[in-house]
Amino acid sequence: MNTLPNSVNRVSLLDNYVAVLKKYNDFNGRARRSEYWYFFLVNVLVTQGLNFINILIFNGSGLVGGLLMLLNLAILVPSVAVAIRRMHDVGKSGWYALIPVYNLILACTEGSKGRNEYGNDPKQND
Repeated sequence: MNTLPNSVNRVSLLDNYVAVLKKYNDFNGRARRSEYWYFFLVNVLVTQGLNFINILIFNGSGLVGGLLMLLNLAILVPSVAVAIRRMHDVGKSGWYALIPVYNLILACTEGSKGRNEYGNDPKQND
């Protein structure tokens, strides 16, 4: 039995990941916690899965390691962009993404309600 209201739009993990990749060069605006953490989760699962396959099947082949390095390089800019937008959602400058531990606390914190200096509340856009 589905108890969720019909107005709630659920976005799949893959749709969320692709949406972040499409906004790879957008350092303005805000990103919800789910957008940031789902992107992080998919990146960890894919890279660790490929690392496991590389070690298990290819005995740590340099070719697969090189492909992993290219994958990590390809997602570098989208990762930085979504991290900056996540900092904007809590009302902080994107530079806070460079501060160890504090950036993790901010990434876990609920975003500021309503409009802030970085844009509209992404939860209100649903």
